[in-house]
Amino acid sequence: RQTFLSDAKRRENDAEHAWHMAIMTLLLSEYANEEIDVLRVISMLLIHDLVEIDAGDTYAYDEEGKQTQRVREVKAADRIYGILPEDLEEAQTPEAKFAHVMDNVQPAMLNDYTEGKDWIAKGVRLSQILERNAHTAEGSQKLWDYAYTNFIEPNVKTGKIKDDTK
Repeated sequence: RQTFLSDAKRRENDAEHAWHMAIMTLLLSEYANEEIDVLRVISMLLIHDLVEIDAGDTYAYDEEGKQTQRVREVKAADRIYGILPEDLEEAQTPEAKFAHVMDNVQPAMLNDYTEGKDWIAKGVRLSQILERNAHTAEGSQKLWDYAYTNFIEPNVKTGKIKDDTK
């Protein structure tokens, strides 16, 4: 994992990431765009990084690493438990869409809480964040709007996220 915990002293591990998202789902599920099966979302979140553990973590804004990410993760998925269900991988169900929201909002929240420590260190650009979150609002428009307004936009204004969209 690449995101620092809220104390900014160390990076989170996969178990902490999954637990944070599971708790967030319990607390924030009412903001899903559609009715969701909360247990199904939590189940997806608890296993969604198994292939990443095997294939290696690719930082969300690592353009070079993303070029081989899909191939590495499919190979890992095949090795671990066969091909992933299409709705989980492609975010087609309301539950998969909401799980995607949790997976994108949780690191943004931690990055904001650590005063943009990782965004600064990695030179993250606003265009990268917008590209990564192109479908986040499909799971929860309210949570995407909240994350953008409260986590991303203030860090753009302070220069912790580089604004390359102008």
